[in-house]
Amino acid sequence: MAIQKGDFIRLSYTGRFDNGRTFDTTDEELAKAEGIFNTQGLYGGDVIIVGAGHTIAGLDEALEGKEIGSTDSVEVPPEKGFGLSNPKLIKTLSITKFENKKAYPGMNVEIEGRRGVVTRVIGRKVSVDFNSPMAGKTVTYEFTIQELVEGDLKKVQGLLSLYTGIRDMEVEVEDGIAMISIPTNLTFNQRWLMVKNKIANEIMKYVDLKEVQFIEKVAAEPEISAETIEAAVAEAAAPETEEAEEAAEN
Repeated sequence: MAIQKGDFIRLSYTGRFDNGRTFDTTDEELAKAEGIFNTQGLYGGDVIIVGAGHTIAGLDEALEGKEIGSTDSVEVPPEKGFGLSNPKLIKTLSITKFENKKAYPGMNVEIEGRRGVVTRVIGRKVSVDFNSPMAGKTVTYEFTIQELVEGDLKKVQGLLSLYTGIRDMEVEVEDGIAMISIPTNLTFNQRWLMVKNKIANEIMKYVDLKEVQFIEKVAAEPEISAETIEAAVAEAAAPETEEAEEAAEN
């Protein structure tokens, strides 16, 4: 079965620069070996929607027409990858902008909320490139289409995993409505607050559901009696009392 736009698939991949260095992968062991392992990352393959912009354009386009289980590679130019380098994002700044008035080529900096790399230092003038480190680079992706994801529940969970990094969130799908229970740690997460509407729109568009409900659950904490608190305080103070008595005796 050939993959088409709108299909949900589980995709494993490895991205490399021209020099062969790996910059991204869904293979946990390879990530560790290459020194790019992320303790917060999910490995084993991402669930994406083909043609929905969940990966760079060059890789996304290469998926169409492929068979499930197939392995292939694609070279992606900057125009269909991470974009071209923008000369306007290379700024010349005074050395006074830098901590201790020190700067050197290759130095990573953050100035006024923007991250960049020092490219040149001449006297008291410093050139800083605020382009993405990936800008202007041609990259190669090796990829395998592991499976076609089917069923509304698995599709919704796959999308949630892609955006939140949490696998198998609690979801119920009934009568065209997806009911998603939100873990407490996500409630005030800034990234979650920014993407949850996008997730809901994609679920309704690509899973063909009519409604998405986000449910925040707060469990009641057991009450602690005054007697329990007093006992705990007394127990904590007991060692200090004993030490004081021993000191007095001595």
